[in-house]
This record gives sequence, C-alpha cells and structure tokens, in this order.
Amino acid sequence: MRANTARNLFPVQIATLALASVFSIPVAAQQQAQPTTGAQDTPPAAAQQQPSPAAKPNAPAREGFWGRVNPMARKKWVKKQTDPINDRLSELDEVNAKNAKDIQDVDSRAQAGIRQAQSTADAANQTATAAGTQAQQANTLAQGASGHVDQLNTTVSGLDSYHQISELDVTFRGGQPVLSAAAKKQLDDVVAGLNGHQGYIVEVEAHSPAHGAVGIQNSQHFIEAIDRYLVENNIPVYRLHAVALGNALPAGDQDAKPIRTSSAHIRLMENSLAAREAASPQGAASSTGAERP
Repeated sequence: MRANTARNLFPVQIATLALASVFSIPVAAQQQAQPTTGAQDTPPAAAQQQPSPAAKPNAPAREGFWGRVNPMARKKWVKKQTDPINDRLSELDEVNAKNAKDIQDVDSRAQAGIRQAQSTADAANQTATAAGTQAQQANTLAQGASGHVDQLNTTVSGLDSYHQISELDVTFRGGQPVLSAAAKKQLDDVVAGLNGHQGYIVEVEAHSPAHGAVGIQNSQHFIEAIDRYLVENNIPVYRLHAVALGNALPAGDQDAKPIRTSSAHIRLMENSLAAREAASPQGAASSTGAERP
C-alpha cells in the first residue's frame, strides 16, 4: 500500500517543481536587470565619487527584459528624448512667427509705398494733362493772335492801296457850270452803285479850254457843281477828291490832244478793304463802258 501511495505522489511533486521553476526564472531575470531599491536610493559614496571603470561614456540606456523599456521609467525616458526636439520646435515656431511678422511689415510698407507712388503718379498725370490743355489753349490763342496780326497787317497795307474800278466823263455845254440831264443821269448811276458800300473814293479832274487863271477858275466851278450834286445824293464829302486843271495836259502824255471842251473826268477808286464789306461798288459802271481792271 505504501508503494502505491509513493507512486501517486511522485508525478505531483514533479509538476510542482516545474511550475515553481517557471515562476522563478522571470523574477531572477528581473532582479538581475534592476538593482535593488536600497542600492538605487542610497548608493555608496565610492560609487558616487568614482565612476565604474567598466562604464562607458555615451552608453545607450539599458532596457528591461526581452528588450523592452521598464514600464516605470518609460515616461521619463521619453520626456528626456523628446525635450530637445520640443525645444527646437519651439525655436522654429518663434523664428517662423518672427519671419511672418517681418514679412507682414515689409508687405505693409511695400503696399504703402506703392499707394504713395500711385498717388504721386496720378497727381503728376493730372498736372501733365492740365499743362497740356493749357499749352493747347495757349497755342490756339497764339494762332488766333497771329491770324489777327496778319489781318491787321493786310488791313494797314490796304488802307492806302486803291485801284480804279470805273470811270466816266461829264461834259458842260458852253463852258457853263450847269449839269445837263445826261450828266445827271450819269451821276445818278454812280450814286446808285455806291449806296451801302465802303472803302471807295471819287476822284474828279475838271478841264477847261480857257488859258491861265480863267481856265482854272472855270474848272473849279465844274467841280463845285459835281460835288454839290453828289453830296445832295448822300455821297460823303470826305470821299470826294477833286482838282481843277484848266487846260493843262497830263504830264508825260505826248499823244494827248489839246483841251477843246469843258468837262470833268470822274474815277471811282476802291481799296482792298472794300472786299471785306457787303459788296464792292462794281455796279457803278461808267457811261463810257470802262471795265474793272
């Protein structure tokens, strides 16, 4: 009976020993990897003063069992490893913030400078436009003044420039200073052509066959008769120019015949200003049929 009991207990003991050995191996390994708590808290003085000769500088941190970090030391280790990185990241954030602020300042100054330059350019453009307008107005005024000066020069040049447009001869019968009906008809035609016109003069040259002072006196009477009739028909006195020649012949005319009849030679003269008025007195044609040159 004892033999049977011994057989039954032997397998149980073996199983118990195997189970104990399984639990004892990890504990022993962990104790070997970590020093005791007393050794960590109160290291001997010699160990604190002199490093172990076996310790190597820059040695990697020891890890726990099966290559894993000790769960109690994981947060400290991770913090120790990540603190430098966090510091660098903070510095980079500060640098980026400073750069962004500098860029914003530069952009603000650049925009302000651009706006100021644009405003200056707009003001300069407006000034240039105004100057161009004033220059154009001045040019227009200068051209108008130049044209006015040219017109005045033409006017002044034409004040004393007269040309003949018609002529006629009025005869006096018997040497008497009396206008006949035919002579009055001739003068009426002249007056009709001169009404409403400007820029003309009437020249009268009276001739008499008598010699000396008698001839001149008779010629003067003929002129007075003609001037009186023209003035009575609204011809201004200042437009009448007359000379009593008696029996004198035109100077330089070698073919002129001696004066045989009492007469008055009338010329209608016009200057260049008459063309700017309503109409030139061209209708006052002479009874002799003389045409305007």
